[in-house]
Amino acid sequence: MPRRRTSLKKRRVDKKRHLRNLKIKQELKKSLKKVQALISSKSITEAKALLAKVFSQLDKAAKKRIIHPATANRKKSRLSKRLLKSG
Repeated sequence: MPRRRTSLKKRRVDKKRHLRNLKIKQELKKSLKKVQALISSKSITEAKALLAKVFSQLDKAAKKRIIHPATANRKKSRLSKRLLKSG
């Protein structure tokens, strides 16, 4: 158990950040699954509309270093490829 005031504050801040990052990751995961479901069900127009939102979420998460920037780029690339292949 930390004793110093700064250590206690650091723990509080880390917990807040962890919860915020977790929430962002969960929202991102939901959106990715939704787009993939739309692509597999051949709802191409809906998938394209949602794709812009997902790209934005990926970019924001990468900018905040919640996910690695290369991971965001890879996911965007694979989603785009899948969309083009199915449509």
